[in-house]
Amino acid sequence: MTPSLAIDDPVLSTFAAEVGSNGPIAVAGGRTRWDHGGSLAADARIIEAPQGIVEYRPDEMTVTVRAGTSVEELHAELAEAGQRTALPERGGSVGGALMVGENGPFVAGRGLLRASLLQVRYVSADGALVTGGGPTVKNVSGFDIPRIMVGSLGTLGLVAEAIIRTNPVPATHRFIASSDVDPFAVPDVILRPGCITWDGSTTTVMLEGHEVDVDADAARLAELGSFADVDGLPELPAHRWSLPPSDVRLLGAKPNAPAVGAFVALVGVGTVYASNPQPQRSIDPTVRLISDRMKNQFDPTGRLNPGRSVLPFEPNKAGAA
Repeated sequence: MTPSLAIDDPVLSTFAAEVGSNGPIAVAGGRTRWDHGGSLAADARIIEAPQGIVEYRPDEMTVTVRAGTSVEELHAELAEAGQRTALPERGGSVGGALMVGENGPFVAGRGLLRASLLQVRYVSADGALVTGGGPTVKNVSGFDIPRIMVGSLGTLGLVAEAIIRTNPVPATHRFIASSDVDPFAVPDVILRPGCITWDGSTTTVMLEGHEVDVDADAARLAELGSFADVDGLPELPAHRWSLPPSDVRLLGAKPNAPAVGAFVALVGVGTVYASNPQPQRSIDPTVRLISDRMKNQFDPTGRLNPGRSVLPFEPNKAGAA
């Protein structure tokens, strides 16, 4: 949707005034991924985003929330009406989660973070408060601002408020694990498990829904092999890899497997949590050109989150803003 100027909220207009139109600046949230995409330039002024839940409409399954609100606080409020969001639960803020753009391990059940963001209100590089998207997805034209903003690391705009799609909290959930079941056979047996992980030897499945359906899914999985109830997912290693979902199979195919070290892979998703960091990948020059042009359109002076980039720096650009 074509973005529009919107200075009709005193809280957001105060935030826009604090951002201003000059000098390097960044917004701090929970700092759970503070150095993601590069370290912030030392001369950047750091401010905090506004907090609070503005409006929650359980019947429409949407919530309007300030960017500085913690995901924990938001989900506690939504849980009272039996709902949740696709935001990952790792202790950070709503705005921080959207800007980093990482889906959590339960993405198969909760949906993609990018798809859940319906509207975003952000402060542009020139200090204007801008609205992109809307409570419903209709008559979209021009830039799809919400999708562009997710994962942008605050380099295109400083998010102040968002409208996020919610989804129901299942009546029950259950984790089961097996050391003799092929993880890639699980999706052929049950429909949309909340999560399937594989660490090279153990397959863990999260089942969620009504109790009778969860029990029925567990019974179908028992036909593949022996499962036992467990408390939750295995501990996730520190580094996050992104692979084509089909390449996850290669992790058990030595010597051609990627050098991930110890790992927990999300089957069907392509995300791998590994003990080794993922090597820097080369970026297609066309992709880099498009990214640079996008950055120039939104932030021509480079004042927003200087030092960070959504793409890896090229060797001859290391340390550039």
